Amino acid sequence: MASSQDYLQFILEQLSELNEISYRAMMGEFILYYRGRIVGGIYDDRLLVKPVKSAVAYIKNPTYELPYDGAKEMLLVDDIDNKKYLAGLFNAMYDELPAPKVKKKK
Repeated sequence: MASSQDYLQFILEQLSELNEISYRAMMGEFILYYRGRIVGGIYDDRLLVKPVKSAVAYIKNPTYELPYDGAKEMLLVDDIDNKKYLAGLFNAMYDELPAPKVKKKK
């Protein structure tokens, strides 16, 4: 099941207190970026984030879910109605997120 544009817009609105939030559509789902780094995504109308240590510590009673078959488990973010919670989560995670890979020119 693909994620809806309405859910994407809701999540983007909830993250509106943060600068440099962007997304990219991929196979009916959405990859979320924070300040150029992949933080997670929207899969089947669920907000999932990478299971870095800071995210596991930040989320009370973390639940792991698969974004799609064959993928690595990610953390489900339940408290999507709380803007401050989401901003705090993304800020806590940022330093642990891998920097984007630099593509080599041919």
